[in-house]
Amino acid sequence: MSIDFRGVEEPEALSGFEQPLVPVNKRLTRGQLIRRRFFRNRGAVVGLVLIGVLVVISLFGQYLLPWQFDQRDIGQYYKPPSARHLFGTTQAGFDVLSRTVRGLGKSLIIGFMVAIIQTTMAALIGSSAAYIGGWYEKVWLWVIDLMLVLPSFFLIAIVSQGGPKGHYAWLLLVVLLAAFGWQLSARVVRSLSMSVKEREYVAAARFMGLSTPRLLVRHIVPNIASMLIVDVCLGVGYAILGEAGLSYFGYGVQAPDTSLGTLIAEGAQSTTIAPWIFLAPASVLVLLVMCVNALGDGLRDALDPTSMSGGQA
Repeated sequence: MSIDFRGVEEPEALSGFEQPLVPVNKRLTRGQLIRRRFFRNRGAVVGLVLIGVLVVISLFGQYLLPWQFDQRDIGQYYKPPSARHLFGTTQAGFDVLSRTVRGLGKSLIIGFMVAIIQTTMAALIGSSAAYIGGWYEKVWLWVIDLMLVLPSFFLIAIVSQGGPKGHYAWLLLVVLLAAFGWQLSARVVRSLSMSVKEREYVAAARFMGLSTPRLLVRHIVPNIASMLIVDVCLGVGYAILGEAGLSYFGYGVQAPDTSLGTLIAEGAQSTTIAPWIFLAPASVLVLLVMCVNALGDGLRDALDPTSMSGGQA
């Protein structure tokens, strides 16, 4: 008996085994994960944008304003905000807006320089102490403990008063603030480096004859870079506040130059009769520190894989 298959459609091959195509998600790199977690943090994004705006204002604002920070408007003393002077004038006839922009730029320069210097010192000293160990580590731990108990504010005030005067005298303030600001970060770096130095790639580099400085720079410090980035951001805020406090008491930036702390000190003397002199630099200082702290918190959450603040990757 034969069966006639004519007129019967031939089934497609393996039609019963076909599976729907499922798109395969591409694996994200570490940089992409960090950016995704960071931009989910609205406070950090707002802080980053506002810091960018403040930096642009400090760089180009003095060229767009009609008054220079050291230019007097004769006869315009203690004048409230007006079309002529948007933020009013000081007791000496200076434009408060132009001086605030100048002070913002000086405080930003000091804050970033201090943060970079002290974080670099903390990274080098903390990582080298953990890697070398022995008497070298004990000496640095003793130095750190000693500097932590010293009254840094009074020492900076005394040394800055006896330092050089002139247009670049504020550089001494940067050095002093950085010299007294790296100790706690160095302890954290040492603790992190203790675990990194025991890893296989560090041992392999050591057996290959890589020198200690190159090993620290290439293999140990890069593996704690996330902590150092956060430390720089938070250090900017602390440095700006430190400079403002010293300038408020007359130990920071000196005339004819100005900073936010210097302007706050000038405005504090006439708060009741001319509050605009105090409110303008004080408001900018508060805004700047809040933005820097928000940025630092956002970076910390984005770089920390155990943190849930940045949401799921």
